[in-house]
Amino acid sequence: MAIQRTLCIIKPDAVEKGKVGAILQRVQEEGFRLRALRQVHLSRRQAEGFYAVHRGRPFFEDLCEFMSRGPVVTAALEREEAVQRWREVIGATDPAKADSGTIRKLYGANVGENAVHGSDSEANGRLECAYFFAEMDLA
Repeated sequence: MAIQRTLCIIKPDAVEKGKVGAILQRVQEEGFRLRALRQVHLSRRQAEGFYAVHRGRPFFEDLCEFMSRGPVVTAALEREEAVQRWREVIGATDPAKADSGTIRKLYGANVGENAVHGSDSEANGRLECAYFFAEMDLA
């Protein structure tokens, strides 16, 4: 199995609810190594840049507004098969459809405010981590 890197974003709704510690504890319990960790307040422009792949989709404006409304915590995670495993841990995008015990089921409110982000592929994991962290930050 290959060691991979994936990006975790603890979204504004989970930060506002005080769930950062619980989510980071879950990250460690699932065997991920924290390669970098940072709290940031994204500007609208930064949110638009990160989610540029979704530009033109009906949810793009609301997503960028949501992601720039308050602080987020970004984390570069690493482990074997990190992308697939992180997606299993966070659950379906819609918390109502997420499996019991997943982060989104536990802490998400709806499809728009679903507590966390996870990269959807190994290539995107590398790109997304690079969006938030310089290589020297990835200790």
